[in-house]
Amino acid sequence: MKNDITFFEERGIRRVYDEKTETWFFSVVDIVQVLTEQIDFQTARKYWNKLKTRLKSEGSEMVTNCHRLKLTAEDGKQRLTDVADSETILRLVQSVPSPKAEPIKLWLAKVGHERIQEMADPEIALNRSREYWRQHGRSEKWIEQRMLGQDTRNKLTDYWKGHDIKEGKEYAFLTNIIHKEWTGVTVKEHKDLKGLKTQNLRDHMTEAELIFTALAELSTRQIAESVEATGLNENADAAQKGGGIARQARKELEARTGMNVITGESNLPPKLKNKAD
Repeated sequence: MKNDITFFEERGIRRVYDEKTETWFFSVVDIVQVLTEQIDFQTARKYWNKLKTRLKSEGSEMVTNCHRLKLTAEDGKQRLTDVADSETILRLVQSVPSPKAEPIKLWLAKVGHERIQEMADPEIALNRSREYWRQHGRSEKWIEQRMLGQDTRNKLTDYWKGHDIKEGKEYAFLTNIIHKEWTGVTVKEHKDLKGLKTQNLRDHMTEAELIFTALAELSTRQIAESVEATGLNENADAAQKGGGIARQARKELEARTGMNVITGESNLPPKLKNKAD
């Protein structure tokens, strides 16, 4: 199973890919949040719970076709979440009166087609990400830094994978250690500062934030490699030290420029920024 986040009109939709069946399963509550145009996740969750109860009482097979899989929550933890494939989501759309119904249908068809293309040629996924960021106003310099940062991140998680670190909860735990060490705030607190909900934090970092994140993760990996860190405790120690190196560099830069590296700046569209405030 492969977890990630895709986007519909700047709103993050969590999904998981089942390689055995070659099927995307989408978070139902994330789709409901888009359809009902709710900023608050808990309100969308309550809407889905009520709708699910009504559909069950009506004998709808749609609820039966929903599964419970672990997806990453806002706090970075893996939690069981209602998910459904594209066909079931399309049926769900018919049950929620929404001006977003038709756009969601088109989006689902597009996502399915894109996955087939990406499996045949992974470079397509990279190019699609670049184009997505360009369309949302990111500079070429920012895009290059975002891609380099992702490469650094992938090398770190590859190391973790080969040294007794479990994907999901333990990855999130170590990531949060690194992040808090260099920024002074947790991942969730950083997202709150920027007014983010389900959006990817890295997609809303400034160039400086991306650079220091990459430095922290690069340092963590190299320290872990130097001592052959294995297991959660040893890698947590490497994470603290790696994040500490980036923290020292951040403080020195801030002292020389008089400007904070960690900011509330984001690339949210004005409508979402105003609601977040």
